[in-house]
Amino acid sequence: MINLSMKHLRYFDALARHQHFGRAAEDCAVTQPALSVQIKELEALIGAPLVERGTRQIHLTALGIVFAERAQNILQSVKELEDLARSTHGPLGGQFRFGIIPTVAPYLLSDFIKSMGRRFPGLELRPREAKTRKLITDLLEARLDAAILALPISEPSLEEIKLFDEEFVLLRPQKDADKPVPNPEKLQTMRLLLLEEGHCFRDQAISYCNSNASLPRNLMEGSSLSTLVQMVGAGIGITLIPEMAVGVETRSAPVSIAHLPKPAPKRTIGMVWRRSNPLRDEFLQIAEIFRSITTETDNNMREATSPIH
Repeated sequence: MINLSMKHLRYFDALARHQHFGRAAEDCAVTQPALSVQIKELEALIGAPLVERGTRQIHLTALGIVFAERAQNILQSVKELEDLARSTHGPLGGQFRFGIIPTVAPYLLSDFIKSMGRRFPGLELRPREAKTRKLITDLLEARLDAAILALPISEPSLEEIKLFDEEFVLLRPQKDADKPVPNPEKLQTMRLLLLEEGHCFRDQAISYCNSNASLPRNLMEGSSLSTLVQMVGAGIGITLIPEMAVGVETRSAPVSIAHLPKPAPKRTIGMVWRRSNPLRDEFLQIAEIFRSITTETDNNMREATSPIH
């Protein structure tokens, strides 16, 4: 009988995902030599190589590819057994691994963590900020329990629940505060600053500016909303940001804030988890906690945008 351990499977799963010993070791919170020893021990137990080691990169062998898929399935099943056990006890405990997109995390994550600590004091929160595509992949592969992102996801194996809607607002240099608010067609002719590719907020903004989904002229990109707002303050162009970001991002930038013509662009933020996860009732409680903090935040944002032109 081959004496495989969960450690072997976890380490090999990380190596298969990252295709790199250093990054896999970091993911597992161990040293690279420690991970390498476990992989060699696993190969010795199997009696065949699972990894083809090159000078700069690694590749899985044919057996390694099949083994990685089976290992991932086992790890996911074990995680679901753990969740099932947790669901039979009182208040939610253990770890809650959740993802959150970068255009939400800076504005709501702190309050969410504080509220969760009061409601579930025995719960260890493990937040991870990442773009939507990465969060969905990690959910499907059971590396996250839930994620907070923009809906819809439309993935059959994931359940999604709406948390709230929010509008986008237009930011322009302070000197343009008294100018008429441009419509979507006019925005196409202006120097528009958007997030780089991979952010769902970028796609939503482009969709509003141009129903044909081709890029507006004079498009410029930034890596974060903070960067975009500072670029607007420097007079480089204009941008759209979610309403929740206004209070934080405009405090130190000379920009004017304007609501867009109706129907104004908006997004729906929701929470998503695997349908197979037995902690659905607990996730619904968590979703309600998130909704409760957005009510107060929404009121603060509306105060911040009150002197709108």
